[in-house]
Amino acid sequence: MHVVILGCGRVGSALARGVERLGHSVAIIDQNAAAFGRLDATFAGQRVTGMGFDRDTLVEAGIERAAAFAAVSSGDNSNIIAARVAREMFGVERVVARIYDPRRAEVYERLGIPTVATVRWTRDQILGRLLPDAVTAQWSDPSGSVLLTAIPPGAAWVGRKLRELEEAAGVRVVCVTRFGEGVLPDARTLVQDGDVLHVAVTKARATEADTVLRTGPEEK
Repeated sequence: MHVVILGCGRVGSALARGVERLGHSVAIIDQNAAAFGRLDATFAGQRVTGMGFDRDTLVEAGIERAAAFAAVSSGDNSNIIAARVAREMFGVERVVARIYDPRRAEVYERLGIPTVATVRWTRDQILGRLLPDAVTAQWSDPSGSVLLTAIPPGAAWVGRKLRELEEAAGVRVVCVTRFGEGVLPDARTLVQDGDVLHVAVTKARATEADTVLRTGPEEK
């Protein structure tokens, strides 16, 4: 398929090379022609100089046949305008915009524009490493009401069924990291020592669920 990328910075150039390695055609747009110097000589994709939300520039980049569009320039406004033009004017199905301002990212997600909120993601990743006991989101839905987080279960859960843990904590275990590998759990899966549980939970219940998972089941 054909992919159009706005922004030939470090992210955009790496993304363009990655798309090309996967066997897809790619065009990358930047208003500064010197930015294309980040692409090595073997890059076979199209380089287009211009504004990423300009119709003629997008057409030159092949937006009319594009299956995907990524706006990863350094400007939030440029990214969101270009993403909306790609989706609303040209009907591109897969569109994503990088947004630095986390408040804007939430608004645009609710408008149906998938975003990567760089600052929010970085914040949560660093918090999760600085404060391992804090509930930090690895992912959240556009409204922020449901989040995905990683929690190591307390020793009292070892040997018990994940289903029992889910019912007690009010969570859904999506994946288990076990001995460095991801495992998709089923009804028979038991908690093992050293497991890390990747759980989906409502934001309102996150703190309470974290306590249950770390301390263990209530004894009856």
